[in-house]
Amino acid sequence: MKRCSLSAALLAVLALPAFTVQAYDYQLKPQAIADGVQVLVGRTENFSRENGGNIVNTGFIIGRDGVIVIDTGPSKAYGEQQRATIAKLSKLPVVQIYLTHAHPDHVLGNQAYAGVPIAALPGTTRALTINGDALLSNLYRLAGDAMLGTELRLPTVEAKSGEVSIAGRRLRLIPGLGHTDADLMVFDEATQTLFTGDLVFFQRTLTTPNADIPHWLATLDAIDAIDFKVMVPGHGPVLRDHAGIAQTRDYLKWLRDSLQGAARRGLDMPEVLQLAIPERFQRLAVLHTEYERSVAHLYPAYELETLPTVPKSRPQ
Repeated sequence: MKRCSLSAALLAVLALPAFTVQAYDYQLKPQAIADGVQVLVGRTENFSRENGGNIVNTGFIIGRDGVIVIDTGPSKAYGEQQRATIAKLSKLPVVQIYLTHAHPDHVLGNQAYAGVPIAALPGTTRALTINGDALLSNLYRLAGDAMLGTELRLPTVEAKSGEVSIAGRRLRLIPGLGHTDADLMVFDEATQTLFTGDLVFFQRTLTTPNADIPHWLATLDAIDAIDFKVMVPGHGPVLRDHAGIAQTRDYLKWLRDSLQGAARRGLDMPEVLQLAIPERFQRLAVLHTEYERSVAHLYPAYELETLPTVPKSRPQ
């Protein structure tokens, strides 16, 4: 039998058709919610390979001279498809990005916007610098091939509280606190549209890995005082009333009171997980998954509050 030479074998391999990986198709469908304001509404689900991490609301504002993007989504592919969606609606360039906070579903599309200023609060940049690689790795694990090619890109500009004029559009940047230690809201003055990031959820259970409930409740009171006509929550349907604020506040207060009460009764974590959840929350998406996560995140601190203080011994 005649043997093939090594060079012949290599030539045979090179002649094979190239294998290409198709980018995950997010099937983004923009929704016009006000004059020049568009939203891409994500699914009210957990991260999965099926949804590619698209559980988030992102948006963009088409100004006179350019486009402003609020959050870039969970992956490089999402960011690229978000930018392509914008290009179908406007020939104007993207001139500014605002990131509402440091959670990965909101920021990992940054790669699609090379050369565009990416603004965030200092706390968001700090959190991504410290934890960004771990967040990226975890989303690769949860969303699979949709994440291919995604790398962390940090913000390049500091967002500061107050009014700014960009691309002929007047915006008000409003820092908040509670969902994380740096939550940015963007208010479009012309249409009175408020992008809240994850300070407001609607019809989806809250996520609490970095939550501070007292600060979050105080921020919700401040949001209630804003004169908005349209609200884009971080997750869930777009709103034209205060229902999302009320629902978020109600769940946070119940969660706080329930965990405090359980700690005072001396319940351990498995017992807390068996507590009944009120009927009014049963319609919230991914309720039991997020409740379990919140117990894991928050309950140890409530348990610590119940421990007796050991008096310091007096020096002899």
